[in-house]
Amino acid sequence: MRFGIMIVPEDRWQTARHKWRRAEQMGFDHAWTYDHLNWRAFRAKEWFTAVPTLTAAAMETDRIEIGVLVASPNLRHPVHLAKDVTAIDDIADGRLILGLGAGAVGFDSQMTRRRQWTTRERTARFEEYVQLTDQLLTQPVTSFDGEYYMADEVHSHPLCRRQPRVPFAIAASGPRGMRLAARYGSSWVTTGEPNRFAAAPYEQALPVLRHQVELFEQACTEVGRDPADVSRLLVAGPTVSGVLDSKDAFFDAAGRFAEVGITDLVVQWPRPDEPFPGREEVLDDIASELARPALA
Repeated sequence: MRFGIMIVPEDRWQTARHKWRRAEQMGFDHAWTYDHLNWRAFRAKEWFTAVPTLTAAAMETDRIEIGVLVASPNLRHPVHLAKDVTAIDDIADGRLILGLGAGAVGFDSQMTRRRQWTTRERTARFEEYVQLTDQLLTQPVTSFDGEYYMADEVHSHPLCRRQPRVPFAIAASGPRGMRLAARYGSSWVTTGEPNRFAAAPYEQALPVLRHQVELFEQACTEVGRDPADVSRLLVAGPTVSGVLDSKDAFFDAAGRFAEVGITDLVVQWPRPDEPFPGREEVLDDIASELARPALA
């Protein structure tokens, strides 16, 4: 099992930098941030965007992989996204992971768009989005003529530090999305039960996760991919709770998740209030058991 931590982009950098540095010192394998214009309870609070946050995090850290969960068609054209990705990947010396998802109806889709996309259109857009982003990050010159996106002789110099490109972590719960994750992803991402807006104890999430893993493995078989070649990453917190109640709860949950096929567990950095309330001391307790203990 590999472990990651999600850092909500709510703090000014002189505060946030210490969280990213501590995540590396604590021994986490990867650290993430959200990619939104705004989010739920934070609408009237401070919120910083992912690209400058990850750029700064790349300069603040040395070992840990860093990434966004998830970039979506809501915010950027694939050409703009690919250019940002290669720049951050260069600064991070090849430690960047690109999380991708279809996005959802919310602030990101309402602030700058008169017409909301239907579910069918959102799914179709995401399919093109992943395909074009893959081409932009692997080819020196890309031309693409899709239903929703186009690119006309886009030159990509330099390409990614990691070849053939940065790893994709693709969030998906439906069959088309899972096939995309199976075809293009180094990791498949789940938050547990889809369309759930309240967290339940992690023990209750196990049947859902087991079923999702089975469906994802089936998607891998359908596209001719060995399921063992793709990591299965669970982001706990939004719908799966209790993982950070204590050190014992963390490792108990990790063991149970591993039994149903999860390979990577991402937890939320504890906050003083909703969402994701908790105590940072639990992270220090967990760090004492990881490969790299917390540093003073």
